[in-house]
Amino acid sequence: MKAQTYSVGAVARRTGVAVSALHFYEAKGLIHGSRNAGNHRRYGSDVIRRVSVIKAAQKLGISLEEIAEVFAPLPRYRAPGKKAWSQMSMRWRNKLNDRIARLETLRDSLTSCIGCGCLSLESCPIYNPEDELAAQGPGPVRLQDEAG
Repeated sequence: MKAQTYSVGAVARRTGVAVSALHFYEAKGLIHGSRNAGNHRRYGSDVIRRVSVIKAAQKLGISLEEIAEVFAPLPRYRAPGKKAWSQMSMRWRNKLNDRIARLETLRDSLTSCIGCGCLSLESCPIYNPEDELAAQGPGPVRLQDEAG
C-alpha cells in the first residue's frame, strides 16, 4: 500500500503555514518532499508534524538554525516522535530558562534602569559609578547575553 501524500496547498491548510513558508522550510532542509510525475511537490504526513514542531519551537523563540540542529539526526522522511521531542525540548530548556531570567531582570528593572547603558539617571538600582561598565562594551551591558 502506497503512503498518502499531500500537496503543498493541503499541507499549508492543515498546518496554518503559508505555502511560501513551506518552500522556505524545504530550502532550509527542515522538511522534505518529493515530486510526482507531473513535477508537483508532494509531502508525506511526517511534514505535518515537522511543521507543527517548527511552529511550536518558534513560538518559544527558538531559531530556525536551532531547529535545524535538532532535526539533523532524524531520518529525512520521519516526523519527530515522543522520544525525539523529549530530546529536543531538553536541549532547548536551558536556553529558554536563560532567556526567561534575562526577561525577568529586564521586567524588574525596567521602570528605573535600562541596563546601565544610558548614563541619564541620577539614581540607578544597578549602580554604575563613573561609567565603569563602559569598558565592557556599548549599550545596556548588564542586560545583554553572552552573544551580545
